[in-house]
Amino acid sequence: MCGIVGYLGSQGAYSILIQGLKRLEYRGYDSAGVALIDGTGSLNIHKAKGKVANLEQTAAAGNTDGLIGIAHTRWATHGEPNDINAHPHVSQSGNIALVHNGTIENYAVLKQLLCEQGYTFKSETDTEVLVQFIDYIHASSDCTLVDAVRETLLQVEGAYAIAVIEKNNPDRLIVARKSSPLVIGVGDGETFIASDATPIVGYADKVIYLKDNELAVIERDKAISIVSIDSNTPTKIDVQKLKLSLAQLEKGGYDTFMLKEIFEQPKTLRDCLRGRITDNGSRVVLSGVELNKETFLNAERITLVACGTSWHAALIGKRLIQDFCRIPVEVEYASEFRYSNPVLGPKDIVISISQSGETADTLAAIQIAREKGAFVYGVCNVVGASIPRNTDSGTYIHVGPEIGVASTKAFTGQVTVLTLLALAIGQLRGTADSDTVKSVCKSLMQLPEILEETLKCDPEVQKLSRIFTYAHNFLYLGRGYNYPTALEGALKLKEISYIHAEGYPAAEMKHGPIALIDHEMPSVIIAPSDSLYDKIISNVQQVKSRGGAVVAIVSRGNTAMNDIADFCIEIPEVPECLTPIVASIPLQLLAYYIAVGKGKNVDQPRNLAKSVTVE
Repeated sequence: MCGIVGYLGSQGAYSILIQGLKRLEYRGYDSAGVALIDGTGSLNIHKAKGKVANLEQTAAAGNTDGLIGIAHTRWATHGEPNDINAHPHVSQSGNIALVHNGTIENYAVLKQLLCEQGYTFKSETDTEVLVQFIDYIHASSDCTLVDAVRETLLQVEGAYAIAVIEKNNPDRLIVARKSSPLVIGVGDGETFIASDATPIVGYADKVIYLKDNELAVIERDKAISIVSIDSNTPTKIDVQKLKLSLAQLEKGGYDTFMLKEIFEQPKTLRDCLRGRITDNGSRVVLSGVELNKETFLNAERITLVACGTSWHAALIGKRLIQDFCRIPVEVEYASEFRYSNPVLGPKDIVISISQSGETADTLAAIQIAREKGAFVYGVCNVVGASIPRNTDSGTYIHVGPEIGVASTKAFTGQVTVLTLLALAIGQLRGTADSDTVKSVCKSLMQLPEILEETLKCDPEVQKLSRIFTYAHNFLYLGRGYNYPTALEGALKLKEISYIHAEGYPAAEMKHGPIALIDHEMPSVIIAPSDSLYDKIISNVQQVKSRGGAVVAIVSRGNTAMNDIADFCIEIPEVPECLTPIVASIPLQLLAYYIAVGKGKNVDQPRNLAKSVTVE
């Protein structure tokens, strides 16, 4: 959500900044802008509503010279999307430019103070208040700009990642963060900053992940300095090797990132599983569990917190952990958990799940859980993100960068890791018998090949999707492990095709949603050959008797549904606990091809952001 890019070096900054913004487009945005200081000391600002391409057209008519600059893609929070509200914002003096991710909660109070001091405002944003307040402190206190930035941040309430440049100092870039990500790329005589590492790939292979409440000063031909915002004391600088490659950020011959990521899942699950099943497939080893055995042995309750697709994975994780570990499990939306005054103690484990590791609500939930004495375990994809740095232990899903806004491979990676986690805890506690563990592990190791086989349904699903581009509503139904799969399938369709869809436990359909069923309301029913198969056949018959069209996801070789459903998509048979992973593949493809058939931008759906880093 929103994106920041910055550069200080010997190259022309503009092209690097624009390339960086394009790599951040997946985060979701509605306007873009860039600020540059040229060789004459002029501060040049270019902003445009809409896509980065619009910004390029606007900037082409102006001055884009300069060896230092900052740029931004905005997702509107304060003020509508337009050129004026787009970042960067400039102080009334015209000396300071700033870009900002996050929200300043006490901006109204600060704005009133500034108005009383004679400041006027052009935009509706909290960000302009921030840059004006920095300017005010800088001028009224006769302090350095660095001190003014730090003093301002001590007085603001909310979340932020900021980058600041000053017209009369083209050799310095100031950045800071609190509850919003920022990474510094360290090159040879040049420095890059960005909201995540994707704009830095190909330019620098060393990065510094700025920590919460840290401020960094980047100066030409000088070492980077980082201080605590609270104490103004230097903090340890941890330079890490950047593990992303350009190939991971390209479409690789596919039309879209989403389609590429759907078809990557055999490979990504192979990476996810690597080294985690040992002893000839009879034992699961996760270092996060091995190093905290006593915590998991003594746990009396586990709470999973997540948002969106990760919440659906958490629902599956609940069933996995309860089945294999016999521990009471709760699943909470992180956005609700943070305000629920949860009852937690030292024998509670809170598992936070997030693809990006930067989800604001999930980070807040983690903080609350730790304050209440719970042990916090993270399940995350992005190495070095805030969640892994703020949890007691955890497991990466290792599925590589996910660029498409609608999550695909991260979902299957999360469910795979939660399966491994449930097995590892179950083995430790003696609640998962060895035959069950071996059976599930055998199928887990075969998952890459199973998903390759599943993806062969692509032409069938593509053809089927053409029938349903007319639909205005969809109903997704599942039972047991596949109720969350139905929720996830419905979410995918909503996200990228803008068709209203609801996921429901199949048995609950008759408690209300059945009133919606008619010939214009298609239903997608996840019906693998599991312990609830006979029950779900009854649910399908209830839909058909009311004139509804049915698309059924069924296990290969099971023909009982053929004479009932209108369309059957077969998937390979796997243990019941793994069916959500396999069944999600045709659901992803169905949503994808319906959206493409409707002419939608599947990689950048309207109003959505990849990482929700504001509340």
